[in-house]
Amino acid sequence: MSQKIQTLGEFIIENQTSFKYSSGELSSLLNSIRLAAKIVNHDVNKAGLVDIIGAAGEINVQGENQQKLDVYANEKFIQTLIKRNIVCGIASEEEDDFISVNSQDENHQNKYVVLIDPLDGSSNIDVNVSVGTIFSIYRRITPVGTPVTLQDFLQKGNKQVAAGYIVYGTSTMLVYTTGDGVNGFTLNPAIGSFYLSHPNMEFPEDGHIYSVNEGNYLQFPQGIKSYIKYCQKDEEDRPYTSRYIGSLVSDFHRNMIKGGIYMYPQSSKSPNGKLRLLYECNPMAFLAEQAKGKASDGFNRILDIQPTELHERVPFICGSKNMVEKCEEFMREA
Repeated sequence: MSQKIQTLGEFIIENQTSFKYSSGELSSLLNSIRLAAKIVNHDVNKAGLVDIIGAAGEINVQGENQQKLDVYANEKFIQTLIKRNIVCGIASEEEDDFISVNSQDENHQNKYVVLIDPLDGSSNIDVNVSVGTIFSIYRRITPVGTPVTLQDFLQKGNKQVAAGYIVYGTSTMLVYTTGDGVNGFTLNPAIGSFYLSHPNMEFPEDGHIYSVNEGNYLQFPQGIKSYIKYCQKDEEDRPYTSRYIGSLVSDFHRNMIKGGIYMYPQSSKSPNGKLRLLYECNPMAFLAEQAKGKASDGFNRILDIQPTELHERVPFICGSKNMVEKCEEFMREA
């Protein structure tokens, strides 16, 4: 007899007791993210048919041109989280500052803050390449009953209680962890439900894929240049295959399934790296470690970095454990 396929909603309810703060709030929060993901997915999938692709004409806090779909996804996730009355604060890559949320019925009684990259890789939208959403959830550290402060968002990544991403690709998947392994759910568009399709996802210890924008090679530090040359060398189980989509969610997702390393190091143009610690690196590092992978800035564990500002950037190396450790070796030697 075939086993019943489990929906994301059923999985969240069934597994909420394994979470140490199992009050049901985190489950409601994950369900809100699921709902917003379905709304955004609907519009990502029809992007070529309506006037939702292309630049919005605005520059975000990162100094990047906002795409129309960036703005739309940002609005939908923020609206959905606020309306459900379960978060006390939201920080988005698209917003200059964090948003303090006052619960409607009780004064600032909610316990969770969400940090989100609403549409990662959005510059790929108008050429029909996979994009994604990345989210990170923390328990607030300021007293319940007061408005959130910057301190609630500037927590180390090792304090995350949940993190995940949605990849809008040939199929739409939601992948998340609450610190007890990583599970992936695929959307059945016919009925609008996510089903458990990838239980207990893990990085292979070794891989044969390296993902880096080699167009920036001349600007990279010597350690990264040496590691890239190592990947290309024809010996032992190498050369490795170069695969780079330019959408962190997509590159990470492929490498977790097939085995590989993703690198966005510092460069002479971006001395602190380009990816955001709070919206991209911390959630992906949490997922990587829960999937038996590793995430580093080249020298230090990503999850141990103390953030100092909301939109801080760091170098990011992430993927199969042995590959990341080999890259760190080259960084130290250089």
